[in-house]
Order: sequence, then structure tokens, then C-alpha cells
Amino acid sequence: MALRVFGLNIIKNNRNILQNVGKTNGVPTNQGAAAALYATQVTVEAAPAAVQKQKVSKAMKSYLKRANEHDEFMKTQHLEFQIGKRHLANMMGADAETFTQEDINEAISYLFPSGLYDKKARPTMRTPDEVFPARKAAEFDETGRPFHSMFYTAKPNFFQLLHDIVEETNKLNDLEERMLRRGNKPDENQKLETAGFQLLPKEHLERVLVEQIADIEYQNFSNSMERLIASPYAYKSKAFIERFLKPLIDQSKQLEVPKPKIDEQGRQYITTYECLRKTARADVTVRLPGTGKITINGQDISYFSVEQSKEQLLFPLHFCDMLGKVDVEANVEGGGTSGQAGAIRWGIAMSLRSFVDQEMIESMRLAGLLTRDYRRRERKKFGQEGARRKYTWKKR
Repeated sequence: MALRVFGLNIIKNNRNILQNVGKTNGVPTNQGAAAALYATQVTVEAAPAAVQKQKVSKAMKSYLKRANEHDEFMKTQHLEFQIGKRHLANMMGADAETFTQEDINEAISYLFPSGLYDKKARPTMRTPDEVFPARKAAEFDETGRPFHSMFYTAKPNFFQLLHDIVEETNKLNDLEERMLRRGNKPDENQKLETAGFQLLPKEHLERVLVEQIADIEYQNFSNSMERLIASPYAYKSKAFIERFLKPLIDQSKQLEVPKPKIDEQGRQYITTYECLRKTARADVTVRLPGTGKITINGQDISYFSVEQSKEQLLFPLHFCDMLGKVDVEANVEGGGTSGQAGAIRWGIAMSLRSFVDQEMIESMRLAGLLTRDYRRRERKKFGQEGARRKYTWKKR
């Protein structure tokens, strides 16, 4: 309202100028009126901009200040990380330019050995982007005008991603139609291979977008990406698709299979230490060739009186068809019958990897033989009969 009154006052003042402009300067009245009207238009158009610049709220200034402070903080942290990495590289006698995160972890474990069991309590050095949670940059300017066209969707990054996926899909569809009209078929040799990859999980995608998304929204993202990947010309958008793919973890490739050693009798053998299950600890030695002899703390398999424990111990040998072909020697302590059997079973499975082919190792991994069981007995709760069991409620 104040802006309109301000403009009307200017127009009223210019009307008085129009009446005297021909008399004062000797200019014809129509030309003077045009000049005065132009001055009025310029003044009225310039006035709102000046008023808008003055009306910047304190909340807006505070928001922009916090955003700038966070940007400056991240710049400082990145600089300190680069300096620390260079110091580590110099201490290890390596090139700072090619010093990777794996080299940093090895250098810290070598220079700062720690006996702490929990990995989160050990000293680490990672990039600031991993240590400090990502934050959105300033989303609007001083006048309150948002930078992003999808700001009012409350999730601009997510909906912009869906828009980009649809745009890439439409491009591939148009390309496919043009190729079909020409009679050309897609090149099978350039087909996009996604075996061994999966779409980013919901939590990872949220970190990339710096936005929280619902399950139905993540499902829409998955369906859109699968439609894009299913296109016969998906290799044209390979760079875009790979941004949202994550390689599957192949444990059999990550865990290096040790080479067998030769004992005094000329037999191959492998010893696996730190075989854990509950509170039981064991070390297992498997020898090839053998007669199927199993020794546990100097006794045979009758060391376990429970049939279930014996079956657990023999299961890896049956699975790999190595029963009667190898000898097993185990030393175990702590825990009970079930825990000791589980520890020896895991040790036998890990040792058998050196005597079977890669296909069998992958089958063992899928069967869960190579996965360590970290489960523990759940403690009893106060006010309850057991860990989960409650006391019987009686009305009287």
C-alpha cells in the first residue's frame, strides 16, 4: 500500500510539471509531456527494487550467514585434511599426490597401534565429507526468491533426479525409434552390463540427495531406473546410470584364500586361527590327503556327546564332498557345546577354501558357511523371568 501511494505522489507531482513545462523551457507541450511521462515510468519502476532491497528480514540474513559459515568451515576442514594427509605420506615415505584412503588407514594403524576391540573407538582419518554430515547450500537469495525451480516440492533434489531419469529415458526411446525406422538393431557387444551391481540403497540415496525420502518415493526411483536400464540403448546413458549403481560385495573375492603349506610328511595343510562362536575360541588345522580322522583336544568326534553338535561339525565336509579325504585337528576352549561346535565348523569351512575350486567357494558363501556368527545369548531382564519371557500374570 505504501508503494502505491509513493507512485501516486510521483505522478501527481509530474502533472504539475506537465502544466508548466512548455512555458519554462520553451519546449512544445506534447514533447514536454512525453519527457515527463518517461521520467515518471522510470521512477515508478525503479522504486520497487529499492524498497525490496531494504526489506531483507533478519531470518533471511541469519540463514544466509549460517550457510556461508558452513561453507567456510568445510573449506577449512578440507585444507586441514590435505595437510594431515601430506604429513602422513611424508612419514611413510610415500608420494602425497597418490596417497589413497587405504594408505591413510594403513599408516594410522602402523603409527598409532590400538588394542581397542571396537573399530569406532580406534583412531581414524577420513575426508570431511564422510565425517561431517552433508548440508544443503543456500536455497534462496536475500529477497526470498528460491534458486531451484522445484523448491516448493519440499524435495527439489529428488524430483529433479526423477526429471533427469525421465529425460534420459525419452532420449533413448527417440533414438530407438529412429534406429527402427532405418532398420538398424542395437549392438549386442555394447550392451550395458549391470551384473554384480545394484541400485543405491535408500539410505545411501538420501545421503547423496541430502534429503529424506519415503519408501514409495524410493520405489518410484527404482522403477524409473529399471526402465532406463532395460532400454537396448542404455549404454548411451552409461555415465548417468553408473552414478546410482553400487557394486555388490563378493566376500569370496574380498577374503584372500591362503595357499596351503607342506608339513614334514609332505601333506598340504592350512591352519585357521581365531575361530569364534559365542565365548568359544578355537584353531583348526585341515590336512590333505587324509583318512577322515577328526581330533578335538586330543579326542575323536565323541568329544561332543550331542548329535546336533556333531552334525554341525561335519556339515562343511559333507557340503564340499571332502568327508574321508582330509584330516581335521582342532583345539578349542571356552563356551559350551554349541559354541565350540560352531567355532570349529567355521574354522573347517575357512580352511577348506584352499582345497576346493572358486565355484565351490562361492557356493559355500551362499550357504552361509563363510559367514561368522556373531550372535550372543541375550541377557535376562529385570522384572522378567528371562530375556523375553514374562512372569505369569494372575488376577488373584
